[in-house]
Amino acid sequence: MEWFHAVVLGLIQGLTEFLPVSSSGHLAIFKAIFGIESDNLSFEVAVHAATVLSTIVAFRREIWDIVCGVFKFRYNSQTQYFLKICVSMIPVAVVGFFFKDQVEAVFGSGLIIVGCMLLLTAFLLFISETLSNRQARKAAAQGREPGKEVGYGEAFIIGLSQALAVMPGLSRSGTTISTGLMLGVRKSSMAQFSFLMVLVPILGEAFLQLVGGDFSSGASGVSASALALGSLTAFVSGYMACRWMIRIVKKARLRYFSIYCCVAAVFCFIFELMQQNV
Repeated sequence: MEWFHAVVLGLIQGLTEFLPVSSSGHLAIFKAIFGIESDNLSFEVAVHAATVLSTIVAFRREIWDIVCGVFKFRYNSQTQYFLKICVSMIPVAVVGFFFKDQVEAVFGSGLIIVGCMLLLTAFLLFISETLSNRQARKAAAQGREPGKEVGYGEAFIIGLSQALAVMPGLSRSGTTISTGLMLGVRKSSMAQFSFLMVLVPILGEAFLQLVGGDFSSGASGVSASALALGSLTAFVSGYMACRWMIRIVKKARLRYFSIYCCVAAVFCFIFELMQQNV
C-alpha cells in the first residue's frame, strides 16, 4: 500500500465511520479500485482506532462527566450510563472472541457481499426514519416529548445490531442508530450512545493487535508510515464527520443516506461483474 492510498483510505474511513454508509464497505470498495489485495485487518483496525480517538475528542466533556461519576463509586446517572454501554458491548465481545477468523474471511470475499449489506443498510435507514417521524408526530399530537432514553434492554439490542455490523457494507453507526430509533429512543440520545458504545471494543482490538505485533510492516503488509498517515487523516476527517452526524440524526434526515447506499450497492455489483468479465 502506497502512502497516497493510505491517505485516501484514511480520509474515507474518517468520513464514513460516523455517517451511516459503512466505513468498512467503503474501504473494501476503494481497496478494490486501487487494486489492493489484503485480507489483513491491521490497517482497518488502525484507522478505526484513529476515528475512535476523534470521538473521544468530540465527546471529551461527556466522557469526562461519565468518568467522574463512575469514580464517585455510587449508583448515579453517570454510572448507569456506563453500565448500559458495558451491556451493549457484550454481543460484539462474543463475536470478537469466538468468530474473529470468520469475520476476517468475509472481508476478503469481494464486493458482492458489500453490495448486499449496503442494501440492507439502506433499508434500515429508510424504515427507521419513517418510524421515527411517525412516532414524533404521534408524540406531538399527544403534547409530549418524542422518544425515550436508552434502557438496559435497548442497550443490549443495540449491541446486537453492532455485532451484526461487523459485516463489510453494513454500517455500524447506521445499524445502531436505526435500531435505537426503531426502539423509540430519542434521536439526540441515540446519536451520542451510538458513538460512545464503540470506544472500548475498537480501542481494545487495536491494543490487542499492537501487543500481538500485528501492526508491524511484516505482519500487516502495510508500512508504518502508511499506517501513521492513514490514521492521522482518519482522525481529522472523523472528528468533522462526528459533529456533522449528530446534527443529521437530530433532524432525522437519513433517507438521503439510504439512497446513497443503494447507489453504492449498484456500483459494487457492476464493478464486481466487470472484474469477472476481464
